[in-house]
Amino acid sequence: MEDIKMIAPSILSADFSKLGQEIKTVEQAGADIIHLDIMDGRYVPNITIGIPVVESLRPLTNLPFDAHLMIVEPERYVPDFIKAGCDMISFHMDACVHSHRLVDYIKSQGVKAGVVLNPATPVNTLDEIIHYIDYVLIMSVNPGFGGQRFIPQTLEKVKKLKILMEETGRMDILIEIDGGINENNIAEVSSAGVNIFVAGSSIFKAEDPAEMVKKLKQKATFTEV
Repeated sequence: MEDIKMIAPSILSADFSKLGQEIKTVEQAGADIIHLDIMDGRYVPNITIGIPVVESLRPLTNLPFDAHLMIVEPERYVPDFIKAGCDMISFHMDACVHSHRLVDYIKSQGVKAGVVLNPATPVNTLDEIIHYIDYVLIMSVNPGFGGQRFIPQTLEKVKKLKILMEETGRMDILIEIDGGINENNIAEVSSAGVNIFVAGSSIFKAEDPAEMVKKLKQKATFTEV
């Protein structure tokens, strides 16, 4: 799946007073996915948006909603996030008792299912679940806050994941990366085999967010800027 390269702006870094406008801006600039960072103040220290906000944003764009659930007991809330209009849902396996059951449920609803690897979570955590998931979200910062610096060792984790994918015959899995992605490192990250690039601060804190989306997309696909 190395030819797939998608930009997923994270609205965690957007202006919450005009989320609809911010989403429309990045959509018109060529963004492929809208990334939703869902935090509960328990699995991570921060608290962000919940189901009512997702529901209110859903009619404003046709772009897929990618919900990253940084919450305990994600199985309790997944049905509501699906009902709210999420197209992709990922969760942390250490926050869920029955990961396979949850993946199976998510996929049964026609939604793509992913699991998340924190910076200190080894790739072999995926050994028993990789046969069932649609994508893996690799955190290149510690989850909980936007604006953090990219952890360079993450690229080694991407390489290990690709080896596991080859060994298990799951080269169709998409690799997503989240944390510290910007115009200076996205080309290198893309070369490692990443498919989906979550970018928050680098887009929404830029002087021209639309232009930054275009620039990130060009660099991720190795085209001239």
